[in-house]
Amino acid sequence: MGSISWLLLVLVSMGMVVCAWCQNSSSEAITAVYIVTLKQAPGVHAYGELKKETNVFRHGGSGKSNRMDKARDRNASRSGGSSGSYIARVHDSLLRKVLKGEKYLKLYSYHYLINGFAVLVTPQQADKLSQRREVANVVLDFSVRTATTHTPQFLGLPNGAWAQHGGYDSAGEGVVIGFIDTGIDPTCPSFADDVSDRPYPVPAHYSGICEVTPDFPSGSCNRKLVGARHFAASAITRGIFNASQDYASPFDGDGHGTHTASVAAGNHGIPVIVSGHHFGNASGMAPRSHIAVYKSLYKSFGGFAADVVAAIDQAAQDGVDIISLSITPNRRPLGIATFFNPIDMALLSAVKAGIFVVQAAGNTGPAPKSVSSFSPWIFTVGAAAHDRVYHNSIVLGNNQSIAGVGLAPGTDQDTMYRLVSALDALNNDTTISKDMYVGECQDSTNFDQDLVQGNLLICSYSIRFVLGLSTIKQALETATNLSAAGIVLYMDPFVIGFQLNPTPMRMPGIIIPSPDDSKILLQYYNSSLERDGQTKTVVTFGATASILGGLKANYSFSAPKVMYYSARGPDPEDSSLIDADILKPNLVAPGNFIWAAWSSVGTDSLEFEGENFAMLSGTSMAAPHIAGLAALIKQNFPSFSPSAIASALSTTASLCDKYGGPIMAQRAYANPDQNQSPATPFDMGSGFVNATAALNPGLIFDSSYDDYMLFLCGINGSAPIVWNYTGQSCWAYNNTICGTDLNLPSITIATLNSSRTVQRTVTNIAGNETYTIGWSAPYGVSMKVAPTCFTIANGQKQVLSIVFNATTNSSSTSFGRIGLFGSQGHNANIPLSVIVKISYNSTNS
Repeated sequence: MGSISWLLLVLVSMGMVVCAWCQNSSSEAITAVYIVTLKQAPGVHAYGELKKETNVFRHGGSGKSNRMDKARDRNASRSGGSSGSYIARVHDSLLRKVLKGEKYLKLYSYHYLINGFAVLVTPQQADKLSQRREVANVVLDFSVRTATTHTPQFLGLPNGAWAQHGGYDSAGEGVVIGFIDTGIDPTCPSFADDVSDRPYPVPAHYSGICEVTPDFPSGSCNRKLVGARHFAASAITRGIFNASQDYASPFDGDGHGTHTASVAAGNHGIPVIVSGHHFGNASGMAPRSHIAVYKSLYKSFGGFAADVVAAIDQAAQDGVDIISLSITPNRRPLGIATFFNPIDMALLSAVKAGIFVVQAAGNTGPAPKSVSSFSPWIFTVGAAAHDRVYHNSIVLGNNQSIAGVGLAPGTDQDTMYRLVSALDALNNDTTISKDMYVGECQDSTNFDQDLVQGNLLICSYSIRFVLGLSTIKQALETATNLSAAGIVLYMDPFVIGFQLNPTPMRMPGIIIPSPDDSKILLQYYNSSLERDGQTKTVVTFGATASILGGLKANYSFSAPKVMYYSARGPDPEDSSLIDADILKPNLVAPGNFIWAAWSSVGTDSLEFEGENFAMLSGTSMAAPHIAGLAALIKQNFPSFSPSAIASALSTTASLCDKYGGPIMAQRAYANPDQNQSPATPFDMGSGFVNATAALNPGLIFDSSYDDYMLFLCGINGSAPIVWNYTGQSCWAYNNTICGTDLNLPSITIATLNSSRTVQRTVTNIAGNETYTIGWSAPYGVSMKVAPTCFTIANGQKQVLSIVFNATTNSSSTSFGRIGLFGSQGHNANIPLSVIVKISYNSTNS
């Protein structure tokens, strides 16, 4: 079959041939991509111990590799008789034996985290493969989707976590973060390696390469951006890959991947200039960390699991320290448990290799069980607002003031401008009957410039803007072409509850997001008009207004608060939505209105097209905050396991907003600020990330790969599936555990049947300290913790025993907390969640 680099080049160059084969075969049988795993253990499990392998198999390369120096040259050129090439030949041999004389197309060979391959075959051929004794599992490929200038200050980094590392100029140094996303624009200054007087070191443990293609030329990588590849074979076989839009290279044609990489590890102090306005200086959470890009998502279609698994496999093999995924599956995995899917199981092997894995919770909130990141070895992050907001307003001639959004300058302070509706400024050739959407101001030729020039143009904002059929950018162009003094967009009453991001404008402008406020504007405007009695044309435009600019940020906003779109727990254990004994999300981080770098051709947000920075919102923005902060912890504690990093982040999380009140959670898509209540662990996990405290947690809750195996083996009927994915037998373990018994920094009980005893083990990584324990029991539950006080030395462990007793019958979830309070100032917070409570007390019978 030859190398995958050659294969991808052929697929991109001859995509029509591949598509034709798929279509011609459809008359006989429909072809699809399947992920096939073999029973033989992958390289990472081979000896039961983990070692960093060299780069022996080029999964995604469609071009040459760029080697920065001799050290990286040694690491990037190994091939030939390596274990990866041997396993690939084994895969090829199996396919030739099973599908002798038949058509098929192998896309990837996985050999580091998973021993298997992705192949384009018919269902009948997939069935043949599944019957082979060497084959453990055959899974149909599935689709996935993509789920800052001020947040370092809001998180207290300059005087906290960064200061502990000697300042921003060394924060995260030596740590490599791998991004599974839409690629990167290497021309962004956030990824340059010459912005500091201190040269970036070369991370000796990282062995990845940099693809070289026409749109990702030699020199794109450097000592900051140390590796870049792309993976698209599954997408190409489906005939949906558009090389001119999606780029057959690591280059980011979307913008999403560039944004997330700079949130986590972008350079410090990069000016954010958008639409000619300066919005401060940007920095990643770990500005000295290195970036490695594994592009497997694309602008026009999202992505597919086969490509994502290939990216994860390569990232682990290359030696990244952290994997950041701002992606989620498009559907909940089928089968006996959500944890058993190719992506999560590949990430389990990555965790075994010592890699901390962080994933976005998903943007499907605020409904319960909407979280799209399931497994306990994955650190799942929800989105919260920080305290910076941009407000502008319009003051009407009757002295009414209406609030709006818009990153725009204001009009002259002492001047009131005439308001002219687009519908009253049509030229003689345009009528509403010909174009019912003409009021959205998408074409300047529809309007009479003499009526608009020097005035404020009023345009409507409808559902078409939400769908991308109309754009604010085009409306601004119309206003500019007509020489308007500014633009006012009011909300169509049918756009209920849609939340608008502030939009950059070069001219004075405002978007009124409230339908009710939009009615106030229109009532004032219409009441001030004088029309001809016969023709109904406007004789006098009497309404006036001025716009107060929205370029200056306001920091008085109550924050953090969990955003309405952030996906919520409880964690669904399977597709029938049975609750798992696992807390999700793990915590929340800034994810709303985040400034970060942007691809020069990025179109994920049309309003920022052509800009170098963009402001986006979503759990996609929250996850890289945690990836960057995890890099700071990894730098501070190089020997920390992934679960120890997760523990440090979780136990130190904040439970209060900036004013000392409870963190709130928005409960509705429509009018979210009017529909909110105190956040629960199913909204925010352990709380809001506290970057500085996470570097000094005192106690940690540690879990090992074997603990996760005991958990998976404890799921009813899971033994053959565990064997299929890991090549390890559940019979090798003397016992199993359920999710509640994993040594996590939280306790979740899906069903409390009368009584339950749970244990947790803490390890002291600080000096000698005495801890006292307090708790608040969930409603309908009585509980005791033993011991209530203990003294622990550095490196010692302490077992905590927690007894839960149901005191009532209820299926309503209730929450509580355990607090460990140290004499030297270390505190640990353990959230408690009990869903179903069954009591056999006679008074409740």
